[in-house]
Amino acid sequence: MVLDGTLPSSLDRAVRALAAGELVAFPTETVYGLGADAGSDAAVRKIFAAKGRPADHPLIVHVADATGVAEFAASIPPFAQRLMDAFWPGPLTLILPRRPGMATAAAAGQDSVGVRCPAHPVAHALLLACRNALPPVLGLAGPSANQFGRISPTTAQHVQAEFGDGLLVLDGGPCSVGIESSIVDCTRDAPVLLRPGVLTRDSIEQACGQRLGAVDGQAPRASGTLETHYAPKAKLRLMDARALQTALDLLGSEAAHIATYSRAILRSRSSQVLRRRMPDDAIETARQLFGVLRDFDAQGVRLIWVEIPPPGPEWEGVRDRLQRASAG
Repeated sequence: MVLDGTLPSSLDRAVRALAAGELVAFPTETVYGLGADAGSDAAVRKIFAAKGRPADHPLIVHVADATGVAEFAASIPPFAQRLMDAFWPGPLTLILPRRPGMATAAAAGQDSVGVRCPAHPVAHALLLACRNALPPVLGLAGPSANQFGRISPTTAQHVQAEFGDGLLVLDGGPCSVGIESSIVDCTRDAPVLLRPGVLTRDSIEQACGQRLGAVDGQAPRASGTLETHYAPKAKLRLMDARALQTALDLLGSEAAHIATYSRAILRSRSSQVLRRRMPDDAIETARQLFGVLRDFDAQGVRLIWVEIPPPGPEWEGVRDRLQRASAG
């Protein structure tokens, strides 16, 4: 059931459902999340079951503001605090030492926990209402509201298509960022970027006052970091513009069940090839990426050929999602 997330009655209904241990989908600025009371391991296990997600793959806990971090984190290093001050509310998740006994299921049993404060007004209102409820719901575990490994949802309609009318979905309109948050591991002496997003490495380093360390075997598990993820039903392949045009030329008028997403203007002798132009701007590409892939799937294509994004640092989050989507 999709409800207008801006209405107080919708928020009240969502809070009651969450307090009763049920799942509620809610919008953030990045993607829509599938939420449950992070303090209830039984409720969180429903997320894993609904998504078909492995129980050892941790979830991110969403809090209303920075004060809520202390409920789930045992400590906050100074550089992590600087990142919170710079980017919260916003598309940044911090991996912090976990407070014993809190969010055990959401953290997949690790001694660390991912926490973020979303910027979307509906998410903020929901989180505040949950915190002020009796008994309070202090944070929401909230992975993307889709089947595990598939394309993340950026509208309420995407969520409904995944889970049907049985799930309560708060509609907050299309997501403004469009890809998931950057994830920074703050459990060691130096911050480590585990998952890129729209925040560049340079902006993260400037904000926290330290250079980012390299990902290694000591890094905790984090959401969205498996080799294969964000995948459409169609097979996605990354190519440069020349290879993409050559492939279309070779198929000629026989090309069918193919979609292209590229910055280059492509020619095809087949009227059956679906073509969408990738914006020249990385932020706009991130905003529309998952919606474009879902639209291609809805139109029944079997192959999606995507031009490799530019090498600039602002494109890192888009490149990451496309590389993982093509890995399967």
